[in-house]
Amino acid sequence: MATVLRGVRVFDGDGFGDPTDVAIVDGRIADAAQAGAGPEVAAEGGFLIPGLIDAHIHLAGPQTQELLAASGVTTALDMSSPPPLVAAMRGRTGVADIRSGMLALTSPTSAHAQRMSAVPGAAETHVPGAAEATDAVERRLAQGADYLKIVVDLPGFDQETVDALVAAAHDHGLRTVAHASRSDAVDMAERAGVDVLTHVPLDQPIGAEQAARLASDGRVVVPTLTMMREIVDRLAASGAPGPSYEPARESVRALHAAGVPIIAGTDANETPAAPASPTHGTSLHDELALLVEAGLSPDEALRATTSAAADHFGLDDRGRIAPGLRADLVLLDADPTIDIAATRDIRGVWIAGERVVGVA
Repeated sequence: MATVLRGVRVFDGDGFGDPTDVAIVDGRIADAAQAGAGPEVAAEGGFLIPGLIDAHIHLAGPQTQELLAASGVTTALDMSSPPPLVAAMRGRTGVADIRSGMLALTSPTSAHAQRMSAVPGAAETHVPGAAEATDAVERRLAQGADYLKIVVDLPGFDQETVDALVAAAHDHGLRTVAHASRSDAVDMAERAGVDVLTHVPLDQPIGAEQAARLASDGRVVVPTLTMMREIVDRLAASGAPGPSYEPARESVRALHAAGVPIIAGTDANETPAAPASPTHGTSLHDELALLVEAGLSPDEALRATTSAAADHFGLDDRGRIAPGLRADLVLLDADPTIDIAATRDIRGVWIAGERVVGVA
C-alpha cells in the first residue's frame, strides 16, 4: 500500500518545481500516478528534499542515530568507532542509517594517538610503519569497513606509510579518507592519492594552485567547518593562544572556486578527548550555513548533503528524489534555496519510508 505526500514541491538538485504528489511504497519512492490508493499526507505548501547525509560523525550510542533522525539526517558516515559499537547500530529501523570506516588508522607517535590513548581499542588503531599497512587494511575489511580512514597527523606517519595504506586500500577497492587539519598533512595526503580529505587547515589556507591540482586529480573535501570553528572558539574562550577560523573558510572558497566537490560533514561526537564536540544532528544545519558563508550557493550546499555526498561515497540508492530510490525524505516548511536556514524548519522525516518525525 502506498503512502502519498500530496502537493509538495520537490527538490531536483537545482531548485523546486510546481506542487506534485510523491508516493512511498515498501520503503521506496514510487510514481504517485501508478502507486494506487493508500494513506495520504497533507503536505501542501511544503518543500521536499532528500534525507540529509552527514559525511563525518563519530558514534556514541543509540542516541546518536535518534538525534540525527530528529534533525533530518537519515544517513551518517562514521569516521572512527569500535566495530562492536558499529555492529550494534547497523540495521536498526526508524533511525539514521550508518556507514563506517571502523577505527581510524593512526601512527602510534602522533598527537592524535596520544590524545585518544584512553579510548577503548585505541592501540588497535596504531600502524607503526609501511610494512604493517596491508595487514591493517585487511583487518578493517574483515571488520566490515565501508572505507578507510587515515589520520594524517604530523609528526606521525611518514609519507611511505600513508602511501602504503592508500595503495593497500585501493587494491581492495576501498575509498580512502584522510584526516588532514594542517597544511602539511594536506600535502602528504595529496601526494599519497587519498580520495577524500576531511577537515581543512587552520594554520594556513589551501591556495588556488593546490586547489586546482586537487580538482584535476578528482579529490573530494569534507571541510567540517563546524568543527574547525568550534575548535577556534573553544581556544579563544579559554584564553589560550590559537589559530584563526579564517584559513578554514578561505580554503573552502578556494576549493569551491577550483571545482573541488565539497561534501557536508560535521565531526559530531561525544568524545571527551576530542578538541571540540559538535552536536549530532543540529550541527549539520550549522555546517550548511557555514558552507554558504564560505561561497557555496544554497542549492550547492543542499547537494553537498544529499546527491553529492551519495555520489562520492557510493550510496547509489539515496540522495535524490526519484522512483526506485530509498524513501529517505525531509519535508520543510520553507524554501532552503532562498535561505539555507530553512533546513531547520522540519515538518516531517521519513527513513526508508517510515515516518520518524512530524506529520501523520
